[in-house]
Amino acid sequence: MHTRLTWICHGPTSANREGRFPLNEPLEQSAATDTAALAERLQRADHVKSSPALAALQTAEILNLTAAADPKLADMDYGRWKGRPLADLQAKEPDALIQWMTDPDAAPHGGESLSKLQARIAGWMEEQQAFDGHIVAIANATVIRAAILHVMKAPPSSFWLADIEPLALLRMSFDGRRWALRFSR
Repeated sequence: MHTRLTWICHGPTSANREGRFPLNEPLEQSAATDTAALAERLQRADHVKSSPALAALQTAEILNLTAAADPKLADMDYGRWKGRPLADLQAKEPDALIQWMTDPDAAPHGGESLSKLQARIAGWMEEQQAFDGHIVAIANATVIRAAILHVMKAPPSSFWLADIEPLALLRMSFDGRRWALRFSR
């Protein structure tokens, strides 16, 4: 059994550029060119799965990939913080923002905590272990960070240490015993 998993962070959106928690925005106009260039680096996939987010589905379309939307790959539920700029939260709710960033079980926004997101993504990855082949998963940076922590068995405090840019590509593999990060050209 050998599962290969290629994560692709969806293309840039206005939320990325504006430093705010995402809504369900489309890709920015400039995303098409950069996304198409990424297609040349992809290997053939047996399955393509995507977050149900519009930007992820549009990224798959530009890459000429037929993706099945999987709700388990959805971004974190940011509750009442959806659409709000990080700078606004730093000014108006600094204690809640610090609590959310330092306590993985906290959800002061009324949505999903980091620990619940990590458990959801770890569960999704465990489901993929049974598949012998190559899976491409298109999601947002938060989901990919959770996957990295799962593979590395890193503490929740490590969540904020991985910067995932739009259209970043990350490979992982499962050899029947463990997940590993794969670095290649």
